[in-house]
Amino acid sequence: MAKIVTGVAGFIGFSVARALLEDGETVIGIDIVNDYYDVRLKQARLRILEAYPGFTFHCRDLADQSLVAFITERHTDVTEIIHLAAQAGVRYSLINPYAYVQSNIQAHVVMLELARALPGLRNFVYASSSSVYGGNKESPFSIDHPVTRPISLYAATKRADELISYTYSHLFKIPTIGLRFFTVYGPWGRPDMATFLFTDAILAGRPIEVFNNGEMWRDFTFIDDIVAGIRAAHLRPPPPDADGVRQTVYNLGNHRPEKLMDMISIIEQTLGRKAEIKFRPMQPGDVPSSCADIESSRRDLGFEPKTNISEGLPRFIAWYREYYQR
Repeated sequence: MAKIVTGVAGFIGFSVARALLEDGETVIGIDIVNDYYDVRLKQARLRILEAYPGFTFHCRDLADQSLVAFITERHTDVTEIIHLAAQAGVRYSLINPYAYVQSNIQAHVVMLELARALPGLRNFVYASSSSVYGGNKESPFSIDHPVTRPISLYAATKRADELISYTYSHLFKIPTIGLRFFTVYGPWGRPDMATFLFTDAILAGRPIEVFNNGEMWRDFTFIDDIVAGIRAAHLRPPPPDADGVRQTVYNLGNHRPEKLMDMISIIEQTLGRKAEIKFRPMQPGDVPSSCADIESSRRDLGFEPKTNISEGLPRFIAWYREYYQR
């Protein structure tokens, strides 16, 4: 039996694949390894995975329809798909919208078509995002809240993925689980995320940009907690809902929003350096606060985040300083 993990050269995909491989699982990794951020970091992650005997890697464009035949001709024993590949980033979606339609919608449909073609498939788990809550004013964000007001193209594509997944579950009986991630950080994290950007700038003596004059709260969620949630979800195909459709979504967050300025203080203390801060107005497509209601994740998945930022940020910084020798 094998598990497909897409986006395997990315932050979350790499972390999930490594955890599975550590447990002796067989993992088929798929990633196009694009240059949205430093390809060398992605290649370093892949080198770690390639040391495991149970790992097979395919460098492929997930939006290419020929992927379905390519995989089904080579791998007949796939039981789960964990689809984590996506074009990430709220602000970049204002600059390059086509990349989001290609990577987040076209590729999602291709992966669902692959799920249709795999006779032994038991579950299809995919990455959604807390961004789908958009202009929601209620907090904490609940999966029962309406998500009809996305305020970025990135958010709109992730909500589209949820709707498309429902359709495939309804039509083709594919069990699907969407996971709405909340501000994931930790070792091997993405260079475009705040924890990485701030650490890098402070060590280099560059100013950091803080939006909305610092009045920002985020439900920072450590990578190990996210991996635990994904692994729990992929082993628990959803039961039929009231209409007989086997699909659902969950929030995976820390359920503990932290003020951005407090996060910066912990980074300063860990590095032993003060940040030079340039305050900026709120950016288009951004939201001032996020907080996850994780009641259903706790109930159904046993999801219980364990790592707060006072522990998680020093662990990220220790990795960063070792990896970059700074």
